[in-house]
Amino acid sequence: MTEFWLISAPGEKTCQQTWDKMMVATTRTNNLSTNSKFNIPDLKVGTLDVLVGLSDELAKLDTFVESVVKKVAQYMADVLEDSRDKVQENLLANGVDLVTYVTRFQWDMAKYPIKQSLKNISEIVSKQVTQIDNDLKARASAYNNLKGNLQNLERKNAGSLMTRSLADIVKKEDFVLDSEYLITLLVVVPKPNYGDWQKTYETLAEMVVPRSTNLLFEDNDSGLFSVTLFRKAIDDFRHKARENKFTVRDFQYNEEEMKADKEEMTRLSTDKKKQKNTFSDFFLFQHSKTTSFNLNFSEAFIAWIHIKALRVFVESVLRYGLPVNFQAMLLQPNKKNMKKLREVLYDLYKHLDSSAAIIDASMDIPGLNLSQQEYYPYVYYKIDCNLLDFKV
Repeated sequence: MTEFWLISAPGEKTCQQTWDKMMVATTRTNNLSTNSKFNIPDLKVGTLDVLVGLSDELAKLDTFVESVVKKVAQYMADVLEDSRDKVQENLLANGVDLVTYVTRFQWDMAKYPIKQSLKNISEIVSKQVTQIDNDLKARASAYNNLKGNLQNLERKNAGSLMTRSLADIVKKEDFVLDSEYLITLLVVVPKPNYGDWQKTYETLAEMVVPRSTNLLFEDNDSGLFSVTLFRKAIDDFRHKARENKFTVRDFQYNEEEMKADKEEMTRLSTDKKKQKNTFSDFFLFQHSKTTSFNLNFSEAFIAWIHIKALRVFVESVLRYGLPVNFQAMLLQPNKKNMKKLREVLYDLYKHLDSSAAIIDASMDIPGLNLSQQEYYPYVYYKIDCNLLDFKV
């Protein structure tokens, strides 16, 4: 399970008692979850009005930061392509895997000074993640454009003989070149019609050179034939060929253009590799400490977990009051016992909220859907470390 429940409950006589009570209920008599304390420092509380407003702002910021984290992870998977099975092992936060980072969370005092107000800290996170998002968009746009151009070229060099590039199929000696009167055309003939072509091509128009056709290439469906005729017979030949289900390709042998196509393919392939390396730098490696912000997945994920910590702090103060006295706890549910865990937590904390004691959001009540609101008598936020659309 990569899903965690970040909860808080008010301190009993001490916060340790709150922790012990939760541990007894969830682990010592059963195996409902694996738990760890979630350490949140003493942050500046501010006024009640500021906390109420900040609660809504942090909810929006949480959604935004989570979307950026997932976007970075998904782009990383897209760029690595054939190495997708290695993506998860490269999704690190502060050099460790995501589960380890979350379960051993420590507030980053350097990035998010606790002497700052809660509002200022949230703005620091917002600016950092916005910068990551903007940088990702720029890099993704460049990479996707390059990838699209390369795919278009690759399509030109694949597919059916009706549409694909012929530059890598034909050779100079297949053509009559530099003639004032003669020209070589390339004709796509369906395989079942090979016999018809051989019988009729010399009579499709006047002035077709006898015995001038050659099979140059074939795929599963068709063959590419060359035929030489006088230039003034081109239009008649095209028309008659079409009537007989033969397709004359619009192609002129030009060594310079063909060379340029091949060089363009090579250049785009090389540029794509360079872009992948640049993207890898963006995702995986720390930038210089002199830069204003390290633009990588680790930074985005770390910012997201700090937002979760801020939300727990603000919501706990709003619910449990002052002075600040609550214990934040991280639960990793046992997948088979998630419903039972929710029931145990409800029984443990239902006294904290009279309305929740009447209606528990985890209960299924016909005609009343509270499950999407995820409201419980204790502070609760979900953290899901499975950030990719595919299973790795």
